Parts: sequence; C-alpha cells; structure tokens
Amino acid sequence: MNDDAEQQLSAGPGASTDYPQGLLARAFVTALTHGDAETRRRAESRIDRWRAVLAGMADGRLAIGSRTPVAGLPAWVTPEVVRGGFATSAASAEGPLQPYEREAASLAGIPAERRALFAYCLTEPGLSRLYALLDSGRYEIAVPEEAALLTVAWLVRAGDVAGALELVDVLEPFADRLRFTPRPSALPSPDVEAVHRRTVGDAAAALARRRPHAAVEAQREALTVWQPFGDELLAHWLETAADTGRVLERGPDAAWNERGAELLRRYHDLAAAHTRCTKHRSPKENLGILRGALEETVAGRPLDARRLGLLRHAVESMVRRRGLPGSRRHTQLRTRQAAQAAPPSHHALAQLVLRRLSELPQETGVADVAPLVADVSAGEAAGTGLPAGAAVPVAIRQVVAAALSAPVGTLVERGVVPSAEVLAELVPQLVAVAVAQAYPDEALRTLMAANYRAFRNRRSLLLLNLERQVRAAELPWVRAVADHRVDTEGREPAHTALRQLGELAVQAFPGTLLPNPLVRELDVLARQAEAGAPFVEELAADIFMGTFTPKFLAAARIAAELLGGTLYERYYGIDYAAVRNLAITEVGESLTRHRAAPTSPGFARLCTDRAGGSTGWSVAANGKVIEQAQILTTHNLATLVSRIGISPAPGWDDLARRCFTTVCRKTARIQGNPRPLSTIKDAAYAWRQMLFHLSLCDPATQAQVIAELDEETARHPDHVAARLAPALTGLRQVAAGSTADSGGGRRFLGWTTQRHWLLPQPRD
Repeated sequence: MNDDAEQQLSAGPGASTDYPQGLLARAFVTALTHGDAETRRRAESRIDRWRAVLAGMADGRLAIGSRTPVAGLPAWVTPEVVRGGFATSAASAEGPLQPYEREAASLAGIPAERRALFAYCLTEPGLSRLYALLDSGRYEIAVPEEAALLTVAWLVRAGDVAGALELVDVLEPFADRLRFTPRPSALPSPDVEAVHRRTVGDAAAALARRRPHAAVEAQREALTVWQPFGDELLAHWLETAADTGRVLERGPDAAWNERGAELLRRYHDLAAAHTRCTKHRSPKENLGILRGALEETVAGRPLDARRLGLLRHAVESMVRRRGLPGSRRHTQLRTRQAAQAAPPSHHALAQLVLRRLSELPQETGVADVAPLVADVSAGEAAGTGLPAGAAVPVAIRQVVAAALSAPVGTLVERGVVPSAEVLAELVPQLVAVAVAQAYPDEALRTLMAANYRAFRNRRSLLLLNLERQVRAAELPWVRAVADHRVDTEGREPAHTALRQLGELAVQAFPGTLLPNPLVRELDVLARQAEAGAPFVEELAADIFMGTFTPKFLAAARIAAELLGGTLYERYYGIDYAAVRNLAITEVGESLTRHRAAPTSPGFARLCTDRAGGSTGWSVAANGKVIEQAQILTTHNLATLVSRIGISPAPGWDDLARRCFTTVCRKTARIQGNPRPLSTIKDAAYAWRQMLFHLSLCDPATQAQVIAELDEETARHPDHVAARLAPALTGLRQVAAGSTADSGGGRRFLGWTTQRHWLLPQPRD
C-alpha cells in the first residue's frame, strides 16, 4: 500500500474489522482444505497473525490507522504488518532469542536474555566486539533495530559520548524486548555497484522445490521401460505362431516356458522399480493381455477361447501398428522414441545445478552465472549418470539468472529485471549506497547503508487523517549520527543515482506507470540531492477521500513550466498558466500563515472540476479525479525531465513509438476479457506517456511519429485499429489545431463512470 493512498483513508472504513475478518476466514479455508502441507502451514501462520490483529482492535491494544498502532511502542519501532497495512500487536524485532544472540551470550558468559546482552554490549569487552564488526563490515541487519547498538559503539569510538548516552536512554526501555544487535556474517558488505534480484540461497531453494513432471516422467518410463518390455513379450509369443497373427499354432516347449517364466520374473521386478506408468497393469491393454496369457500358459493352464481371441487380437494389432520386432519399420520407430526419451529430465538437471549452487556463499548473488548453467561436464556425467554435454533447460537457467549480481542496467538488458515493479525491488540496494555517501567515515557509511536496506523492508502501515509513514531519518540511531553527516558529500552521488535510475525506468519500461516503491526511492534520492523535485505516488481509488498533499500542485507547476503550449496541454485541454498561478497563490498563502498547509484544496477542486464535477463517492468517480491529477502532474515525468535532467538515449520519438506499441498491446487484451477495465486504464497510462514524449519532440519529428501510428496498429489484431481509431482521430485533430473530442475524435482517458467507448456497446 502506498504512502499517500494511506493518507487519504477516513477513520470509519479504516477502523472496520471487515477486512481482517475476511482474510482470517480465507486463511481458515486454506488451512483446512489445501492439498499442500506447506501451504496449510503458512495459512495457519496467517490465522495467528489475523487473530492478533482482531484481538488487538477489540481490546484497544491496537490503534489501526495511527503511526503508533501498537500500545507502548513508539513510531520508530518496526511493527509486524500484515496484508492491507494492518499491524499486529508484535514488533518485527521481538520474539524468541535468535541463534546468534544465544551464541553471543554464551561467548560473553552472560544469561541468554536480551537485557543482559544489551548491558554487555555497553561494557568494554562488548564495545570491542562491536568495534570489530564495524571495521570488518561482516554483519547483517534484517530489521533496522539491529543497527542500534552498532551506532552506539560508533558514537563512543568517535568521541560523541553524549550522543551515545542519549541513544542508550531511548533504547533502554525496550532492551528486554527488541533485538538491538546485528547478526554476524561470513561475508563483507555488498558491492556498491552490483545488485541482485535473488540470492544464491534463494535460487537453490527454488530449484529444491521443483518436482519431477509426473506426465513427462510417466511418458519417459513408458518409452524406456514398458515399450521395450512389451516388444520382448510380443517376440516371445510370435515364436508360437505359424504366421504373424496365429499365435499358439506351435505348442510351447519347455525352453519357451522357461524363457517365459524369466520374462515374468523381470516384469515383477520392473513393476516394483518403475511405478509411474500403470497401463501395463490393465488386463484390457495389449501388454496386460500378453502378460496375463503368458502367466496362464507358463503355469500349465490352457487358454480358453475368449483369452486366446484376446491374445491373437493384441498380437495382430501390435504388429499392424508397429511392424514385427526387428523389422525396419519397428526399428525406426523405436529409435525415434529412444531419442525422444534420451535427454535427461529437467528435474535431474535441476539437481545438478543445485549441487553447483551449494558450493557458493548462499547469502549473496553471483557475479557470473555461466558456469552454473553450463552443459554437463564429463566429470559430472561420470558422477551422476547424466549424459555429457546435456544442456541445462531455459526454465532452470532463468531461476539461476535471477541470482546474477551486476549493475542494475545490466540486469535490465538481460531480462533479469522484466518490469518497473521488479526494478523497484532492487532500487533500495542502490539508494542505500547513495544515502550513505553523506557520512565521511567508512564504517558509519557501511552501517547506514545496511540500516537503510533493512528499513526499506519495513512494510507500510494503514494510516488515517493524512499521517505519513515513518521515514528513515526518524529512527533514533539515524538521528544520533545526523551531526556526523556532511550533506554536500552526498548530493552529487544522490543526483547521479537519481538521474540514472530515472532514465533507466523511463527508457526500459515505456508506457508503464512508475510503481510507488520506485517513486518513494526517487523521492529519497531527491531529498538527499536537494533537487527540489516533488515525486508523487499513485493514489488508490477505493480509499481516496478527495484531498491531495501540496506536492501534487508543486509537481503540476513543474509540468506547466515544461509543457505550456505543447501538444500535451492542447490534447488534454489544460490551462497550465492557471495551474502556475494557483501554485504561486497557495505558496504565498502558506508563507503568510508561516506554516505549510497539509492539503492543496485548489488542486483538489481543479481535478474534480476537470473530472466532470462531484458525482458522489464511488471508486470510478474517485478514479476520474485521480487520473486528472496524473494528467496535470504527468505522474513524475516532467519532474524527472525538468528537475533531474533525464535524457534517455533512444530519444523522445523512440519512447513515444514504444509507448504506442504498449497501447496497442494492452488494447489487444480487451477482446474477450471478462474484466477489461484495468487493461483500459493501463492503455490510457501508456497513451498519456506517449503524448508526453511526443510533446518533447520538434514539430517535424512529432508529425512523422503521428503519421506512423497506423503502421503499428496494423501489426496487431484488426479489432485494435478499430478500437483505437477514435483516439487516433482525436490526436490528429489536436495536432492540426482543433480539439480531441470533435469530428469523431475521442480523448483517451482510462476512468469513466459510464461504459467506456473502447468496449463494444451492449446489445438491446
């Protein structure tokens, strides 16, 4: 859940128990009925957490919607948060002692209690241990609280004893409850340039969860075990035939019976060892008929007319379909089937790659994945029975590729980062480094980077009444070292990282709305760089209460300065001069009051008016207002261009073309879609970004791109061109000096309270 979306929630809906009760009920159903034991176990864990939420809401221990939802815990404590932003009554840093805490207590010769460990860390031996961790960088911080006592140690060593004592006073009331010590690690802090989507351990766990494909392995067993055995049975019966179909025309002799008994013994051994195929057990299948008749004959019991008829029919059909065993046709068929079954199973190759991964450090990524997914070597073939030179399948390669540790641009190029959402997962690793550059001391820089990475794992709370999420700067240990920052040292690295990330996101994923986690990281970098760049999140239409914070109007003013008089302004019918005046007026009013206003009522009125006025509360009506805010602000694109200076290498015309390709691809998914509205909204987002990029092109390039759009629609199903025709007409009319909604044209918006014009009209 995004920060600003949470800020818009009203107290009534936010405090309702309907949502947690609904998810508790779903968890109960899963725990009782799901076929997978691990899934049931996870559902039982969710049941416990949702029960804690409901119990806390009932007895007043939880204040859902507050920055301090758990009674007795300050805002800086990381709460345990479940789906929807609901806090349980627990903190993330509490619970039973971790193994590393027990080991530390044992080495120190103190009781295995958190308060005793806290006190020990403030002694000379305890501080010496913390100094060693600071210098080596070999520690992990899973939750921000684990950075607290390392910060105390750094302050003491830096001579800031007063700051250390003040921090200890803040932490001490929670010393028996929360973990304030880091977990030692065998690895140093990660490479500042490289990031990874998954660790080696994550990739190994994913491969370990893979199971053999039942149908594929059953087919392999049929081809390699039961069909060859069936050929042997058939050849054995044909020895009794005067021709290819008249079996038992020659009476079986003792030698034939002995060979038959050996075949039956082999059958039972094979059946015990190979259990995936079951057709051979059926008395109605050819193999079952041949085997059953052989058992009777070897036992000395003559076949009755019915069984003899079945036997002869089975032999005739087998010879007719495949030819006589040993014939050219039969041999060619079995050769093809053997080749089909020869490649090793994906499961066997996954186990080989898993062994390769097990030899690497599990807690980080890997700089080179090529050796991990190389063909089976001769040595591995000898040890595993896999054929030398066998290639690792693509599906397994993709699992390992996710553990590649490389610059984020490399990960995007290689497809390891396939979307802006995945990019947002990795960005905190980079932002942590940029944020930490403000600290001149190397040990403190490493510590603050680790703290930031852990802080970004903190889940957002459900908030009411325009409250905002806790920021990293509010953590007591971060405040304690604030005076040891040199902000000028961090500005340039932060601005460089901001520009690079902005360009990467816009260039790699054109036509895609910047996801809120990525927007938040850009905002952190912008504050670090003092760039004066207001970044705005996507608001949730289902909990929007009609208000916007002032940064939305600030972002719209930046867009007005960039896009005044452009195709973008004309297409959407914006008066950007009025937007600038509104922003200037509200800033002046804030200066007069000597305090910033919590909301921008003028911007809210403007968006509501542009959305057609107030039509009552509904998700669709809210969505129309939010969409107008996105149009006016360009949802961060203008800010990235004007304040950050991004200039993607392919050029604005290339981005416009690629955005339109996204529009066409999204529109193609409307056909036959039972829930097309979210797809239409995504197409409208891509359309808006196309218009933004077009507006930054010179007039000649702009005209050329618009002229080429029909060629792109022709590459997609016919209904795409038909659906987009009104939007393209509207665009060309605006380019020619008219308006979008005239002469058969349509302004392409995503939200509507009516039936969207992209959808076919319902039949009467």
